[in-house]
Amino acid sequence: MSFDISKMRNIGISAHIDSGKTTLSERILFYCDKIHQIHEVRGKDGVGAVMDNMELERERGITIQSASTQVKWKDYTFNVIDTPGHVDFTVEVERSLRVLDGAILVLCSVGGVQSQSITVDRQLKRYHVPRIAFVNKCDRTGANPFKVRNQLREKLGLNAYMMEIPIGLEDKLEGVVDLITMKAIYFEGDSGTELRYAEIPAHLVEQAKQYREELLDAASMFSDELMEAMLEGEPTEELINAAIRKGTLAEQFVPVYCGSAYKNKGIQPLLDGVVKYLPDPTEVKNIALDLDNNEAPVELSCKEDEPCVALGFKLEDGQYGQLTYVRVYQGSIKKGGELYNTRARKKFKVGRLVRMNSSAMEDINEGVPGDIVALFGIDCASGDTFCGGGLNYAMTSMYVPNPVISLSIKPKDKKSADQMGKALNRFTKEDPTFQSYVDPESNETIIKGMGELHLDVYVERMRREYNCEVETGAPQVAYRETITQHADFNYTHKKQTGGSGQYGRVAGFMEPCTDKDYEFVDNIKGGAIPNEYIPSCDKGFKKALEKGTLIGAPVVGVRCTINDGQYHPVDSNDNAFQIAAIGAFREGYEKAKPVIMEPIMKVQIAGPTEFQGNMFGLINQRRGVIIDSTDDNGTSTVNAEVPLSEMFGFSTILRSSTQGKAEFTMEFEKYGKVPNSVSEQLIAEYQEKKRKEQQGK
Repeated sequence: MSFDISKMRNIGISAHIDSGKTTLSERILFYCDKIHQIHEVRGKDGVGAVMDNMELERERGITIQSASTQVKWKDYTFNVIDTPGHVDFTVEVERSLRVLDGAILVLCSVGGVQSQSITVDRQLKRYHVPRIAFVNKCDRTGANPFKVRNQLREKLGLNAYMMEIPIGLEDKLEGVVDLITMKAIYFEGDSGTELRYAEIPAHLVEQAKQYREELLDAASMFSDELMEAMLEGEPTEELINAAIRKGTLAEQFVPVYCGSAYKNKGIQPLLDGVVKYLPDPTEVKNIALDLDNNEAPVELSCKEDEPCVALGFKLEDGQYGQLTYVRVYQGSIKKGGELYNTRARKKFKVGRLVRMNSSAMEDINEGVPGDIVALFGIDCASGDTFCGGGLNYAMTSMYVPNPVISLSIKPKDKKSADQMGKALNRFTKEDPTFQSYVDPESNETIIKGMGELHLDVYVERMRREYNCEVETGAPQVAYRETITQHADFNYTHKKQTGGSGQYGRVAGFMEPCTDKDYEFVDNIKGGAIPNEYIPSCDKGFKKALEKGTLIGAPVVGVRCTINDGQYHPVDSNDNAFQIAAIGAFREGYEKAKPVIMEPIMKVQIAGPTEFQGNMFGLINQRRGVIIDSTDDNGTSTVNAEVPLSEMFGFSTILRSSTQGKAEFTMEFEKYGKVPNSVSEQLIAEYQEKKRKEQQGK
């Protein structure tokens, strides 16, 4: 089969919550003849959007898992991934961006650049993904795509220029003016499938000329030929498109389209924009690390005849077993071929190869370079690299944020207990930000995640997919402990147990360390502690860091330096120095004025201006600090930093105090010191818990 890789695009649709990502992806499927009827996200017809294939997604009207599909537009092939907007499911966005070549950043023409748009933009920049912007919902009251274009420049620092201007806004939205061809485009016929090109309406001619001038000026920065053509007269469309493409691929230019996905306006020119300005797989530099050569970076080529290199970026456990989504970077994956998992160091045979269209799948025989396909029944973890032809490469992994909130769960009956184990095993494999463990002290099963909604969704999925009823305990915050000043230690561990005993002395000091969680410095002179026992000291310190003495939370931000010690030729051993280091740490820790740290969240609340006072009040009641607030078209946006422990149940309180009109998003910002009053209470609770456990024994 002859395959032209330059006609392939791997694109993601990412945006803030409720900007219309899934509605847009539904229209893309429709115009590319993938589906024959459009369904809405919260389907009144009871069907729901194709890309939201999970029952839970359809009920809540949100995207929880990224879904992938392949469509044909003209003679181009698009692999499209619809990603969630909720910050709780941020890893879904991370893993999708890791394997995409380009993205459509969707923005609401009323809300503009919102908190999650900023997060998504940061992720796009982290993986160097070129993007085009689509200002959606131009049919809404208060729509202003030009304001959104300005926000892209000011808030995100993007070099954004209009490719189109709307003909009418709000309920008068009729179509768009293409600034390159200088033609008006109207979307007619059933579901906007027929495009009618016409002259620009007289009242828009001046505005169109002004924005075209701006666009050409900006594009000419990327092409000397275009600049010359502009000086000589009228440049050709090819020259303009080539310059814009060059700027977009270099991540120095962002074309801005506008329209309304819901009203079927402006989608086809956006798809043409994807073809014209977003990269094909050969135009993206992909680097792998050669594990046989000290992880030296190797640039991958998109050639079919090279040995295969592919990345398993997402796992899903369906009814037929584990499904692994794979992006092929080099070479091809053939059904029946053999691949090597470089992390697990295991070879496996490719049994069944499928292409996913949301939840439906079609069997294929080969995955070519740049393709996104799925493999069945392979034992692997999210982020594994698969190689063929004797290569031993690893693709650089994606960024996984640490979970900040935990719940205790316990099964209601014996049957649920078995199912719960299966469910947790699967969810932790699928989602790196969801973790579960058994607390050795209380013997409870603890689940950790990115937010209340995140954990809610998993508890609900246990009930639905595994028929497993669980009871949840109070949410726990991931507290940390740290030290605030320099402290010396000098600890001797001696134990005589008949025969050889244990002996080790460790001396030195500890001090706060701002840039790392833990650092170990060896300043031993003259062999006071032999070299073979230095790692034992390091191990002992690490063990002591697992649990602080204030509330038993992990200790961070400590630099331990050892500069003296003593050993015994017979009684010293690895274990003795580990215990000595633990003792030394505890001794120094008491003197170093330890404090408790708590996760501080970046919270953004948006709602009608009339409730601004209520929003300020809610933040102040929760020990929050207001960073700034903006007022725009009757909508107030308040940015604040609030401790996570004060944010439980916030959504209910926010709704009741703003008549359900405000919404909020939050994400982890940093760790901050707990106030003394709260600290005393936490320490008292911890002491009480320990006392009860002692009595229980």
